[in-house]
Amino acid sequence: MARIKPKRHGVVTDMTAMCDVAFLLLTFFILTTQFKKPDVEQIKPPSSISEKLLPDASLMTINVTQAGTFYFQPVENGTERIQLLDKMGQKYGMSFTNPEKVAFTKVQAVGVPMGQLKSYLNLPEDQQKAFKATTGIPMDSTNKQLIDWVQQSLAVNPNYKLAIKGDVTTKYPKVKSLFEGLRDIDFLKFWLITSQEKSN
Repeated sequence: MARIKPKRHGVVTDMTAMCDVAFLLLTFFILTTQFKKPDVEQIKPPSSISEKLLPDASLMTINVTQAGTFYFQPVENGTERIQLLDKMGQKYGMSFTNPEKVAFTKVQAVGVPMGQLKSYLNLPEDQQKAFKATTGIPMDSTNKQLIDWVQQSLAVNPNYKLAIKGDVTTKYPKVKSLFEGLRDIDFLKFWLITSQEKSN
């Protein structure tokens, strides 16, 4: 008597294929997601009722601490960061080694004057992350290095956007000097980062 083989349905095979696809999608999203970097120092921005979101791409950020110290965070594009570093080097008569350029592609934010940048880039990565600026990037009527960072970034890519994040206790004259510097280079459109105002 001949034995009849039961028909094998593709349930197990289909489930395996679905798991493979789900795993591939999960891997893709993990590898391509850009996580927001933490602030170099604790900054509590003023609150507002605005619900507009910042653009994810081509965004450079200026952070202003309670003490009025300025940090500059370049866009998250390694190739364009190196171009920016080269342009700042040309402006200030400095040259950077390849290891220094690689280090610059990884920095969280710049918080030192140009004269200290090379020594900062040569610090071990863990010391860079723990670094707290004492002077920050100069920004006053006689020394506008912060504006140079913005201007040279725009020379790399004129489509860059700028966001400014200041602490709610930052003294206005400090921020005013920044606004005036941006006005001097005719860069008048930028975002002010605020925290969401809580409803009563």
